[in-house]
Amino acid sequence: MTRRAGWLAALAAASVTALALSGCSGGASAAANSVEVKLSIPDPIGSSVGAAAQHFADVVKSKSNGKVKVTVIPNGTSFGGDQNAAVSRVQSGSLDAVILSTSVYAGTDKKMNAVSLPYLFSSVDQEVKYLNGAPGKELLGDLGQSGTKGLAMLSRTPREVTNSVRPIQTPDDLKGLKIRVPGNPLWTKFFSAVGASPTPLAFSEVYTALQTGAISGQENPVEVPATNKFAEVQKYLSMTNHMEDAFVLAFSDKKWAGLDSDAQQALQAAADDTAAFKTKNDAAQADQQVKQLESGGVKVNDLSPDGAAKFKQVARALYPQFADTVGGADFLKKTVDFVDGQ
Repeated sequence: MTRRAGWLAALAAASVTALALSGCSGGASAAANSVEVKLSIPDPIGSSVGAAAQHFADVVKSKSNGKVKVTVIPNGTSFGGDQNAAVSRVQSGSLDAVILSTSVYAGTDKKMNAVSLPYLFSSVDQEVKYLNGAPGKELLGDLGQSGTKGLAMLSRTPREVTNSVRPIQTPDDLKGLKIRVPGNPLWTKFFSAVGASPTPLAFSEVYTALQTGAISGQENPVEVPATNKFAEVQKYLSMTNHMEDAFVLAFSDKKWAGLDSDAQQALQAAADDTAAFKTKNDAAQADQQVKQLESGGVKVNDLSPDGAAKFKQVARALYPQFADTVGGADFLKKTVDFVDGQ
């Protein structure tokens, strides 16, 4: 080999090495610029919350051009099923992101309870306006005081009553019935006021309690009796629409601060999209679940306008008693004024 040929060969080899190193560097840079978010939820992936979480993940992938990957962790496995612990862990940064109920967050911010005032909303559309309006924005903003970045408030279908004694048409029909409720004064005071015997009970015990007759019924969005086979132990589903709650899609401040502005924008846009998706998807799902319960032998009834008015009258009379429960008289007034002004 001539000196010139040897020099050209060496140059070619050096060029190949440089290109290889360049390619490795670029790949490492691309990997460094990508990010994974672990989104923890309390429910199965097939639930309404699971569907919303997966939708969020898909939209984030699209809007970030694959730069941000959201991995959904269902069934509360990342926080041992303890949703109160999940709130603390997202605040501390040991969880990246969560979707949890407003009633869970109410343990640290009573104002979150305002969403669940009985007969506050006349429709899911009215709830959505509240969540997207000034009160909802204030609730999201409050999360920032405890190390959490709130991205969106997600609506939920109204809560209904199932029981094995009779259809519920008016408050009088609830008299004497033992109804399982969460251990929250909004529920216990309301159901006491309409004549029922509110019975706080761990959800894991509800099916057996219904089966044995230890309780007469329970109240939840229709998804709950449908997915938990309550048609086997309940005769009536009354569409009382007595209360609503919501879900909060939130990030740890630590995780959020570590994201660049492009990633943050993609996540926020996806959260807004997911809020709209959940409202629409829940409505379609609820219709199917009511039919599912009917096919299982459950008799379904709506309230008459007169019956609904009687329930609302009882509920609204309780509002002054709920001032402390919803974070003070000022936020109670702000909530009621906003909704009544729609």
